[in-house]
Amino acid sequence: MNQAVEAIKTYFKGVKTEWSKVSWPEKRQVVMETISVIVIVFVFTVAIYLMDLLFKGLLSLIK
Repeated sequence: MNQAVEAIKTYFKGVKTEWSKVSWPEKRQVVMETISVIVIVFVFTVAIYLMDLLFKGLLSLIK
């Protein structure tokens, strides 16, 4: 049991050490990339919706 506790402590010490090595982006970069993702998702959503309307219209002509 004691060996398991020591292994867990060692693991979290390693996590803490690696966590300090992480290079965090600046707030401005995070905001700009978040806005970019939201815009891209919106554009693709509209594109798929328009394609859906187009195909629905084309299929209604076949019936």
